[in-house]
Amino acid sequence: MSLGQRLAAEFIGTLWLVLGGCGAAVLDAAFPGLGIGFAGVALAFGLTVLTMAYAVGHVSGGHFNPAVTVGLWAGGRFPGRDIVPYMLAQVLGGIAGAGILYGIATGHAGFDLAGGFASNGYGEHSPGHYTLMACAVTEVAMTFGFLFVILGSTHAKAPAGFAPIAIGLCLTLIHLISIPVTNTSVNPARSLGPALFAAMSPGGSWAVQQVWLFWVAPIFGAGLAGAVYRWIGGANTAAG
Repeated sequence: MSLGQRLAAEFIGTLWLVLGGCGAAVLDAAFPGLGIGFAGVALAFGLTVLTMAYAVGHVSGGHFNPAVTVGLWAGGRFPGRDIVPYMLAQVLGGIAGAGILYGIATGHAGFDLAGGFASNGYGEHSPGHYTLMACAVTEVAMTFGFLFVILGSTHAKAPAGFAPIAIGLCLTLIHLISIPVTNTSVNPARSLGPALFAAMSPGGSWAVQQVWLFWVAPIFGAGLAGAVYRWIGGANTAAG
């Protein structure tokens, strides 16, 4: 596939992840009497990755996440020359997904961006008011686990065709663990898109001010996982 085709797949896949996952949080989670809660939001994020991995994973590798791209590079599965183009496509996809969600959400008379628009945060902006350190550890550990599963399930010796299921279920589990802590990022593009729109509300600038953590921690965790799995799992020729 050409680079342009792969970037388009990453754009669409990341858009779908943000629209589906954050959309479940913004539109469904607190719906009176019928809210899906944390478990529903966690499942929504997992389903976005599972479905798009099957749809375009064969085109681009199905990263949909700058941290995944870095982790696959660290694991020897992805060429360094394509990291920046992939990241740009993912960030633009995340912003586009948040933009579509914003267009839908503002169609409701009672909608208010002051709720955070599914942004990630720490301290007083953590759902459970967890400290910066706790949130940093959570994001590093969760992203490490996510990349470990990705690298293992896509290994040349792993059962073929099942990787999207393992990856989607892993992301669901990650959200079940960490929504109360950070609202779950493990994906810088997922964090940046909603934060830009949350910042449009009075007092919403915190979302952009805190987004640095949700770039640094996931990328660090992913890079560490890539290096560790490369040592544990050995050589691999499967596409990332």
